[in-house]
Amino acid sequence: MHANLLPLVIHPEVKAALESHRAVVALESNVITHGLNYPANVETALAVEAAVRRSGAVPATIGICDGEILVGMNREQIERFATTPGIAKVSSNNLPFVLAQKGMGATTVASSLMLAELAGIRFFASAGIGGVHRGGEDSMDISSDLIQFTRTNVTVVCAGAKNILDIGRTLEFLETQCVPVVTYQADDFPAFYCCSSGYRSPQRLDSLEEIAQAIDINRALPGSAAMVVAAPTKPEDAIDSRDVQAAIQAAIEDAAAESVTGSQVTKFIMKAVEQATQGRSAMANAAVLVNTAEIAGQLAMVYHRSR
Repeated sequence: MHANLLPLVIHPEVKAALESHRAVVALESNVITHGLNYPANVETALAVEAAVRRSGAVPATIGICDGEILVGMNREQIERFATTPGIAKVSSNNLPFVLAQKGMGATTVASSLMLAELAGIRFFASAGIGGVHRGGEDSMDISSDLIQFTRTNVTVVCAGAKNILDIGRTLEFLETQCVPVVTYQADDFPAFYCCSSGYRSPQRLDSLEEIAQAIDINRALPGSAAMVVAAPTKPEDAIDSRDVQAAIQAAIEDAAAESVTGSQVTKFIMKAVEQATQGRSAMANAAVLVNTAEIAGQLAMVYHRSR
């Protein structure tokens, strides 16, 4: 049934790595289509894959192309995703429709996790996870990423949650849903390209070996959820949170005034922040992607060595 309904096309390098039990790190394709402009999106996607390779692991960028689930892309496919206009942003809820219509889809955190687990990949890297949006206590605007964490057992390596979110409520939601959260070598939970969100992390560990052991224990527990490993961006690549908070608040108000809703809000605010920081946020975004991919690769290698 899977062969007919879920057409997995696994890149030969990724397939060989999985069959030989080598470390593989899944990557989302949404950053190619909705994160950066061409050709920066191609350059960043290749840099992120190269960061995984530096650790010794194999990258697997995931996307939907002509109704097929690509697990690992070649340069030509990445170029196609980067230059084709109107590619759908695919989360867990609309994934079946994009596949049924045999279209193209750029995977988010949630859908990437689902497809990574389907392919047998245990680690996933992203810049920043989704979460509870500001005002979410009234709007109920909560990213499907948080729900997907409870449904898959793929370890998520990220730079915390996007700083446009209500990070305090995001951490509360993760705790309520029994999702283990640990920060690597930092006391505070990071916020995307800001080293600190202003909130203490539920747990700090300074050793990838200890985190790998915690992952193994977590996966052995009944009913366990994905583990979120938050790794702050490098200080030299970070942006001071005070520089972006005013821009974020202004953009939120503008989005409400212009009736921008749903998934478009994030893009609207990120664009406003990029303008307010004169492009620094776009460069910081790319640096975060590379850093988390490299740490995810290192963690995946430590985990596989320990097993």
